[in-house]
Amino acid sequence: MSFLRTWRRSPGRVGAIAPSSAALARLITSEVAAAPGRVLELGPGTGVFTRALLERGVREEDLVLVEAAPEFAALLERRFPAAQVLRADARYLPHPLSRVDSPVSAVVSGLPLRNLSRRHRLAVLLGAFGHLAVDGAFYQFTYGARFPLPRSWTDRHGFKVQRLGRVYGNLPPATVYRVTRRAASRWIGA
Repeated sequence: MSFLRTWRRSPGRVGAIAPSSAALARLITSEVAAAPGRVLELGPGTGVFTRALLERGVREEDLVLVEAAPEFAALLERRFPAAQVLRADARYLPHPLSRVDSPVSAVVSGLPLRNLSRRHRLAVLLGAFGHLAVDGAFYQFTYGARFPLPRSWTDRHGFKVQRLGRVYGNLPPATVYRVTRRAASRWIGA
C-alpha cells in the first residue's frame, strides 16, 4: 500500500503527500498520558500518531481509530489488532462511536481540516467533544498559519484554543493546537 497512491486518489482526504513526521507525532501526542480511559484518533492514516501514542504508554486496546480510507483502515487493523478500528467518516462522529462505552480522555486528530468546509470542521470538533471527558483535550495539527476554525466560532462554542508548537521538519511544516472546554458549565454541545 502506498501513501502517495492513496493521496493521488483522494488528495482532499489525505491532505499531504507524505505521512506525518516522527517529530510531529511526538509533539501532537506529548500531553497524552497513559491515563485511564480511551484515546480517540481521527484520521490515523498509516498510524504514525498511533505508534507515538503507544510509545507514550497508551495501551493498544484503549485506542479507537476512526479512518474513512479503506486502504488505511485495513492497514491499521493489521498493524494494531488490539485497537478498535472504525471505518467511518469523522464528520459524523456521534453515530460510529455508539459502541464506545465511556468518554475518551483525549482526541488526536490527523484530519486535514483545512480541506473540509467550515461546517464540516465544526462538525468534527463538536462530534469529538461529544465523546470527550469534561477535562479532556482535542489535539489538531494544521499546515496553515492559524487554527482551522475562526476564533469567533470556537469562542461561541466555549472552546479554548492554544498553540503547542510548530514542527519545521515535517513536510510541509505543521503547527499543533490543543483545544479544551473553557468551563464545563459554559460548554455548548452540538
